[in-house]
Amino acid sequence: MALVESNPMELGTIAPSFTLLNVANGHYNQLNELCGTNGTVIMFICNHCPFVIHVNQGIIQLANDYISKGISFIAISSNDINSHPQDGPEHMKTVATTLNYPFPYLYDETQTVAKAYNAACTPDFYLFDSELKSVYHGQLDDSRPGNGKPVTGNDLRQGIDALLQNTTNSAIQKPSIGCNIKWK
Repeated sequence: MALVESNPMELGTIAPSFTLLNVANGHYNQLNELCGTNGTVIMFICNHCPFVIHVNQGIIQLANDYISKGISFIAISSNDINSHPQDGPEHMKTVATTLNYPFPYLYDETQTVAKAYNAACTPDFYLFDSELKSVYHGQLDDSRPGNGKPVTGNDLRQGIDALLQNTTNSAIQKPSIGCNIKWK
């Protein structure tokens, strides 16, 4: 496991479009059909990363708190399943079902979506407004496995709240930290 920070994304960047396999139902979904009316959170996660496992319940709570407010959540796994078979679609479906993900969990087999977003680690969080312009990219919060800080989702929550209130998020956007994406 290599500890990696997320790469920067310039605010205002338009979310790259995609069509990916939704492991829960076996259908392919496009970004434009999954967008929220008020905003969209795109998360690069995976099954095996201890950083993702550590924040999974916080991500679920965050989604449950904001989906009714017009914010959609989309999780994407882009890891190479040859080196990390536990991140493959069958295992993704099991995790999504077991944890009762309230959002689609998509498989980026070719890794082109991760590359388009310049994703570097899991977890990696992107927030886009209703026009799919980037308004936040960074960490969920300061909690990490073993540091004793609770998983609150505060950093991403601030970004979402500012978006919903149509105000500028003046908080410092700290990079996410986690496992590197397992490239082919």
